[in-house]
Amino acid sequence: MYDDILIPTDGSEHAVRAAEHGAYIADAFDATLHLLTVVDVDAAAGPFSAGGVDEEYVERLKSKARTAIDALDGAVSAVETVQSSVVTGQPSTAILDYVADRDVDLVAMGTHGRRGLSRYLVGSVAERVVRQSPVPVLTVRASERSAVEEGYDQILVPTDGSDYAAAAVAHALAIAERAGARVHAVSVVNLGDIATGADVGVPPEFVEQFETLAEEAVVSVATAARERGLDVETSVSSGVPARELLDYVEENPIDLVVMGTHGRTGWDRLLLGSTAERLVRRSPTPVLTVRRSDEEGEA
Repeated sequence: MYDDILIPTDGSEHAVRAAEHGAYIADAFDATLHLLTVVDVDAAAGPFSAGGVDEEYVERLKSKARTAIDALDGAVSAVETVQSSVVTGQPSTAILDYVADRDVDLVAMGTHGRRGLSRYLVGSVAERVVRQSPVPVLTVRASERSAVEEGYDQILVPTDGSDYAAAAVAHALAIAERAGARVHAVSVVNLGDIATGADVGVPPEFVEQFETLAEEAVVSVATAARERGLDVETSVSSGVPARELLDYVEENPIDLVVMGTHGRTGWDRLLLGSTAERLVRRSPTPVLTVRRSDEEGEA
């Protein structure tokens, strides 16, 4: 599934932690690891560079940027094949161009989280890459819960039964199989959205209908996981999906969250809301977002 994995880096602790996860997956799938740092010459030169900058200045920037790649040496030492590149350009564009040009299968990158997807490299690069990438993107914050340690033992797969969720399931099960991880198939019924703002409560028959669909969604994931010989736990709850999923992560020893997203304009609906965005922003554990392959090029 993964032959080439890209790790964009700015040398930050978040990028180093992302590299640890990228290296773990690369080792599990015998993949080539690509380390990339992007020099944004325009941003570095500032507003007084209308006449352009000379080649010597660009080379100094590139030389300084290589220290960001050097910072990953310890994180990727176990991977047999590692390539590194320093390029110039607008960071998110350069990362996405690298993905397309090198047939990358997975991007692993750091994010601060905080407000929105706050500053990675220059600007909200992580947000743009996750939204536009045609391949899965693993976002990682450096936190106590995000340490790789001995690998992935517990993988959370949120599902609403949609094709978007199904695309993520395939990746989750492939990783779980290589890692020997237990799969947690979870579906959340958003009663607030079902009520659509009505003053009266949600009719019981509606609740039962949506709970049935949620049960079918987790059973589908559980069946696929068991066919691969994986252990599975299932859960159906009701509430605000992002909040319920974050609570589940906090209450269980989850090492990785794998979930689908439409991508396209902004973060277009997963699990009846911008759940993917909120999980990437707030989850203390890494989040792998997956878009359906037939959406490539739509962003």
